Amino acid sequence: MVPSVEARISDASLSAAHVRLAPPAERVALLAEARTLPAIPIDARVTADLELLAIGAVAPLDGFMTRDDYLSVVNTMHLADGAVWTIPVTLAVPAETAATLRPGTRAALYPEVDGRRATEPLAVIDVEEVFGYDKQTEAQEVYRTTEEQHPGVAALYRQADTLVGGPVTVLRRQIDPVFAPYALTPAETRAAFAERGWKTIVGFQTRNPIHRAHEYIQKVALEGVDGLLVHPLVGQTKSDDIPAKVRLRCYEVLLRHYYPQERVLLAVMPAAMRYAGPREAVFHALIRRSYGCTHFIVGRDAAGVGNYYGTYDAHRIFSNVAPAAVGITPLFFENSFYCTRCQGMASTKTCPHPESDHVSLSGTKVRELLRAGGDLPAEFSRPEVAAILKEAMQ
Repeated sequence: MVPSVEARISDASLSAAHVRLAPPAERVALLAEARTLPAIPIDARVTADLELLAIGAVAPLDGFMTRDDYLSVVNTMHLADGAVWTIPVTLAVPAETAATLRPGTRAALYPEVDGRRATEPLAVIDVEEVFGYDKQTEAQEVYRTTEEQHPGVAALYRQADTLVGGPVTVLRRQIDPVFAPYALTPAETRAAFAERGWKTIVGFQTRNPIHRAHEYIQKVALEGVDGLLVHPLVGQTKSDDIPAKVRLRCYEVLLRHYYPQERVLLAVMPAAMRYAGPREAVFHALIRRSYGCTHFIVGRDAAGVGNYYGTYDAHRIFSNVAPAAVGITPLFFENSFYCTRCQGMASTKTCPHPESDHVSLSGTKVRELLRAGGDLPAEFSRPEVAAILKEAMQ
């Protein structure tokens, strides 16, 4: 039986200030209070951010950013106190609601789906600051573009024009039952690593099924560390991405048949994708630091979308922040593929042959093949994974 997620928070290595889930003894009273507070509607991305805050995954944050932290992150990729941080974690509120909020007051956060507000609040924020912000500047600095076609920029532009900053207390976790067995907190992954005797752990971020190229770089990384955390993102992604529930089945079958069970841990990461490319690659590394990873795989165009970022911009950005300040070691990998002449997996660092000898498919081509009932090449995808994807896409 899977223990309740509320019962699985405790680890001396995480400060209590970083775990923002209300203790069970305080939850009933806080919920009653929350129902009397001004209501702030929140979307799927903010709901995902609350889940990260609840479990301490975005330490040292204890809530949504106030003005000094927000401006410092946007302009310098550091919090106001100098800690490395690359992505704003903010709460935007409608003008009419913002007008009712003052520092020192509280408000309740209600998830909103398809224009309908949940009947129960998800969290409470202790308001420290209410302030305006420049969306164009944030778009340019964080996403490197102001084009609304970029999904992260589009989400930013849809936000309200006022931000509210302050610490939060989350009333309950938001976990789909399908993901519950894998919804490990940072405290739990750290405990699992310790139990297995792992001292060095490499984390792998993905929002896609794991194909042969991903498997290759994971196993290359695993040669140099004690364990691998396969840590797929299961929060909100683009509508044309493979659904997280389908991907989970792919991860399960792949790890069962092709990985050493005693050296790999599968868990899910509840963040929503921002598609901020290089900055989000660092953000993802910082989150895996909270989960106890010592190393983090950074592949080609990590967290990218379209043609907004250079192929290896996510590698270069790490040279702009001090490694000791990041607190996790990035492992950089170039584009990997199956080479028909090498007769095996390779990368641009190890294979001398032209692209015409490489088996490599774009995400768009993969979806087209599957929707048409075609089969993915065995050199590109393990057959068990391909079968799950083909069934799901049809």
